[in-house]
Amino acid sequence: MNVVAPMFPEMIGGSADLTGSNNTALKDSGDFQKDTPQGRYLRFGVREHGMAAICNGLFAYGGYRPFAATFLNFAGYALGAIRISALSEFGIIYIMTHDSIGLGEDGPTHQPVEMLESLRSMPNHNVWRPADYNETAAAYVSAIHCRKTPTTIACSRSDVKAIEDSTIEKALKGAYIAFGQTTPTPHAVIISTGTELELAINAAKEMAKQDIALHVVSMPCQEIFLEQSEDYRKSILPPAIPTLSVEASAVAGWHRFAHQHIGMTTFGLSGPGPEVFKHFGFHEDHIIDTTKEMLEFYKGRSAPNLYDVPPLAKSKAMKAGGLHRHHV
Repeated sequence: MNVVAPMFPEMIGGSADLTGSNNTALKDSGDFQKDTPQGRYLRFGVREHGMAAICNGLFAYGGYRPFAATFLNFAGYALGAIRISALSEFGIIYIMTHDSIGLGEDGPTHQPVEMLESLRSMPNHNVWRPADYNETAAAYVSAIHCRKTPTTIACSRSDVKAIEDSTIEKALKGAYIAFGQTTPTPHAVIISTGTELELAINAAKEMAKQDIALHVVSMPCQEIFLEQSEDYRKSILPPAIPTLSVEASAVAGWHRFAHQHIGMTTFGLSGPGPEVFKHFGFHEDHIIDTTKEMLEFYKGRSAPNLYDVPPLAKSKAMKAGGLHRHHV
């Protein structure tokens, strides 16, 4: 935020009473108050829907690029206003931290399980879950340039390490090979996002010692990846190669990209983040075991080609150009 704001004077926004947790305070600007109208930081209080609605109003007025911040799970309180952002083509930047069961002791009331898929299923809405600094920078670059599409940037509570082969340019493709590029045809592919990407890479490194060659794909933004050419998408996720998704969130939606999944099918639990992660299978040993089980399942045959499906059905009116969204 403090890299972007000085270069982006039209940025204005704030947090729903979680500034200290979201880390969204602007160092180059004080609060917007009666006596400091030049301030660009808004203290919204505990009113997530009101926050997002106010940001929609600021964008509609013109001249501003608003941002709104809270915990990812509390996006549910703002969902109606976020939907208006997408429907109205308002490029609001939503900053959602504490993005998984890894937030720990606050427990399942605060641990988002279904929220990423809920936001990803919304038309005209980009959802980024970056794994390191470069991917986070890419998320902001994308958000700023997508003026007619709102962007949610989902960040973890815990620290993350730099991913060795990540770059801003690669991340701006929505997905890229983060480990195993030197292997032209891997035995399997692991797709992951956010904090789980490091676990997937570590598991792949261990399996490489056992002569199991893997590609680990980082997919910080599904929507951006799906906009890439078919050739690029197939170079990242080759057809008919057994593919495993690893994300500490609902497995729904990952069926488009992977054959097997390590994800959440229940609500979370209260406890230290690393222990909660381990309890639900988000650790290297479980990733290794699941990958081996998947390879054994497909032994001697190809995995289903996830590209070999009919194109998405469209209504006759849409094909003929008779109706457009703005006319409905």
